[in-house]
Amino acid sequence: MKSAAVIALIIFLFGFCTSSYGLPLDASRFTSASDGDGSTKGLVHLVSQKPVSVTEVEPGVYLVDFGKVAFGNLLLRQSDGANRDVIVHFGEAMEKGRINRKPPGTVRYAVATSELRGDAAVIVAPAPNARNTESNSPTHPPAILTPREWGVVLPFRWVEIEGLPSKLRSVDIQRRAAFDATWDDNASSFESSDSMLNRIWELCRYSIKATTFAGIFVDGDRERIPYEADAFLNQLSYYATSANNQIPRATFDHLMRYGTWPTEWAYHMIFMAYADWMRTGDTVWLAHRYESLRAKLLLSRLGSEGLIISSRKDIERTDIVDWPVGERDGYKFASRNAVVNSFYVRSLRLMSMMGKAIGRDADVIYYSDLESKAQSAFQQTFFDSNTGLYRDGAEVDHYSLHANLFPLAFDLVPPANRASVVSWLKNRGMKCSVYAAQYLLEGLFESGESSAAIELIVAPGERSWRHMMESGTTITWEAWDQKFKPNQDWNHAWGAAPVNLLPRYVLGVQALSPGCKEVTVKPHVGDLRFARGKVPTPLGTVLVDWKRTKSFSLSLRLPQGMSARVELPAEGSRSQVFVNGKRALASRRDSWWVLEQAVSGVARIELK
Repeated sequence: MKSAAVIALIIFLFGFCTSSYGLPLDASRFTSASDGDGSTKGLVHLVSQKPVSVTEVEPGVYLVDFGKVAFGNLLLRQSDGANRDVIVHFGEAMEKGRINRKPPGTVRYAVATSELRGDAAVIVAPAPNARNTESNSPTHPPAILTPREWGVVLPFRWVEIEGLPSKLRSVDIQRRAAFDATWDDNASSFESSDSMLNRIWELCRYSIKATTFAGIFVDGDRERIPYEADAFLNQLSYYATSANNQIPRATFDHLMRYGTWPTEWAYHMIFMAYADWMRTGDTVWLAHRYESLRAKLLLSRLGSEGLIISSRKDIERTDIVDWPVGERDGYKFASRNAVVNSFYVRSLRLMSMMGKAIGRDADVIYYSDLESKAQSAFQQTFFDSNTGLYRDGAEVDHYSLHANLFPLAFDLVPPANRASVVSWLKNRGMKCSVYAAQYLLEGLFESGESSAAIELIVAPGERSWRHMMESGTTITWEAWDQKFKPNQDWNHAWGAAPVNLLPRYVLGVQALSPGCKEVTVKPHVGDLRFARGKVPTPLGTVLVDWKRTKSFSLSLRLPQGMSARVELPAEGSRSQVFVNGKRALASRRDSWWVLEQAVSGVARIELK
């Protein structure tokens, strides 16, 4: 059958056939944030891409490889000027050298028939997918629509074209791929002494780029709906790869209007607002949204002892812990839930900090009092001094990875209890999803276990990013493997955590004050010999280059208006710190040498 979308778009998009390869295609058409139908025109554009290879796999059938998966459609023409119909198959997966036409789960395959008339260029796209274009479903928020002018876009790497008797040349076909209109491939970089780690970072970086296609952080292609936890993880990774903040903010505002169902997802909205404030220092933006965040604390569920209470319905439906359900490490639910309350206590602290920034003094006192009460109840209710671990719930004798990783990541574990929790988590491994892995790894890095954190990222086996790399994917998955989530998307950016973790910890660059005017540079080196890279910020790019030889050296370039507090790993007998060749004052604090004076501009720092 003919694709109606293809025919309707031929005249409008005919001019695209003259665009230069590798350049944005008519991005100036899309100038508004939304056209009222849920699309985000001003934030995204189309880029014309050449194929990597064109192969005739059988007479008249051509396999075209674009090298990586991207969301888009095709611009196709023929060289002989004849009139004919062609069949085009789009795919994310291969099987025995051909596109897999029955891929697992929601891995994408689609087919379209197109009329070629003369040598005119034609836009080829499949029919819309009913699931990811729903606008008025009674069960979930509306899908995010791409601009009508584009036609249907879908994620694909390969196409097979049937019905071309003459040879298909690479100049006759382009992929029109959708990306963030502000994206700069050179804005960020990462390289270390571990080649697998480098490949994983690049996989994750491209995953963030490719999944900006909708102009709002969506949960992959299956639904194209933003979810709060997905959005927060995407936000962190987007900040590590782009200096812009339009897409995170568009996503935040959309989710404030169309919230989703999981309990812990509500708290992620507070995390998103705090991350924006630390990134931009914009208290005007924050002040307009601060009061609406109160509802995300779920105070209607607050019990008399100061913790969030879960009803039977909450336990059965909304308390999520991890996703999919098989990734919960045997979690035992109770009316007082350790994971839910970890998010609650952390969110109270962030609300107090943001309230102080915008002059809401009464709120600061109110939320600080709630936090103090909740923190005390949290320790009394969930911590078991006999095991040195946190229980899943009140009066539950089960200790899951999640009941311990979230308190550690959110700095809820008192210093006296950290060693037992960290040691246990380190030895348990990746018994969680790609979502919870973000927080597990943060907790390990923050606790000085950088070697363990890096090992988990590159570990052999099914539960690591090495497994994704070795599968041949070019965008991170929704789950570690198909068997853990049979309906998973192969284009899910919440699986891209290393792209934000490696700049924040291995390069060591994190905002210390709102607006990134002050940052920390604190390399968590693990077993690496060197690492270098570029970290984008609103003030400009931070360049970091560190090496471990007989001394530890760190070369640093900061943009104008930024200063850095530098901490170097304390290893061996090294005890003298030099900045640009001159002895500098530094003090030993735990496993770090901390420079007494902040640095700015260009600096070479050595620990000898």
